[in-house]
Amino acid sequence: MATLPVYPWRLAPEGLATRRQLRAAGLRPGGQDVVAQVERPRRRRTPLTAFLYRVDRAKPVRPMTPAKHAALERANTARRRCPACRRDAGYVIPVSLGMCVPCAYPEASDGS
Repeated sequence: MATLPVYPWRLAPEGLATRRQLRAAGLRPGGQDVVAQVERPRRRRTPLTAFLYRVDRAKPVRPMTPAKHAALERANTARRRCPACRRDAGYVIPVSLGMCVPCAYPEASDGS
């Protein structure tokens, strides 16, 4: 089994990109295998690793269909609805609280 070439941070050759770089260019890996990786060293920890894909084999990002757009809108709306008071909080409910801030801390919102 062959090992992947490893490049230092910011020294990958032209024509290779990470998933985020592909997405910023409106592309996706499109089923191709990883061809290399880039490592960013960190003090006293293991290095950060990013996989690289060939840009010339990348495919365009699939367009958002109306059904996908509607499903995403419903999912985001559900993340904003408080399960305790059933109101739209105006922000995404924190998972750590599990409910909107006024429901989680009712004594703080009394105004006294």
